Amino acid sequence: MHAHAQSIVEQISTVIFGKERQIRLALACLLAQGHLLIEDMPGIGKTTLAHCLARTLGLAFQRVQFTSDLLPGDVIGVSIYNQADRAFHFHRGPLFTQVLLADEINRATPKTQSALLEAMEERQASVEGLTHPLPAPFFVIATQNPVEQAGVYPLPDSQLDRFLMRMHLGYPERHFEKDLLLLGETRSRIASLEPVLDGDAIPALQQEVAAVHTAEALVDYVLDILELTRRHPEVAMGLSPRAGQGLLRAAQAWAWLEGRGHVLPEDVQAMLPWVVGHRLKARTTLREFPPAALDELLAHVAVA
Repeated sequence: MHAHAQSIVEQISTVIFGKERQIRLALACLLAQGHLLIEDMPGIGKTTLAHCLARTLGLAFQRVQFTSDLLPGDVIGVSIYNQADRAFHFHRGPLFTQVLLADEINRATPKTQSALLEAMEERQASVEGLTHPLPAPFFVIATQNPVEQAGVYPLPDSQLDRFLMRMHLGYPERHFEKDLLLLGETRSRIASLEPVLDGDAIPALQQEVAAVHTAEALVDYVLDILELTRRHPEVAMGLSPRAGQGLLRAAQAWAWLEGRGHVLPEDVQAMLPWVVGHRLKARTTLREFPPAALDELLAHVAVA
């Protein structure tokens, strides 16, 4: 593993036990200049992961608790009239940070959810005709409760597509959970984390990831995957070009984490479930394409 990545994973693992793969996935998502959706039950450690990642990377962090009465202005900011100079001044909201934790995003109304669309895609926010650039890097980690729970609004496909990756944390194994119970409160352990990197170094690392070599044969392999989803009889709608670009970026980030300067088919295969799992729906039920079906889909694509 890349030396920087190893240090980051090791430090975060002192707070979040037994989740090294998920930590690496979150880091890969950031380095690929994407955004991350974490879907799981409350109390699993979703918020803790976001906070630890920001602190370890030396990035500014803001958390917004999404609720049914949250308004777009509560996230983006509002213009307030100043009587002294008889003019409106824009007061920035929590959106203007480097790592934004959108906690329980599917508890907010679709109008508020959509307030993040421009920010996630364009890295900017438009308010009253003026465009305000967001800091670099800008990384959204959104948490989502299972749709079976009361009081949630399912994310529309356009919002889901803005997330490069989606993952689950899951319950910890028994011996890791025992350590967690014995150590008690995690807030003090988060506060004790020291930055492994300067936040200003992250854009340079993202450029390193973008420069990881992808052979033409590898690109053809990704194209074959995209085309198969578009003609598969059990898929409601095939993967878009944006999904293909995201899959390649994620594979580059995974290869970089592994300490390689080129992408292998194995990197694409490793990233596929996390990048396309929330983008594919079964034709008959319009529900998420099952993971086993993804494995079967890959088996039908020849490796160049």
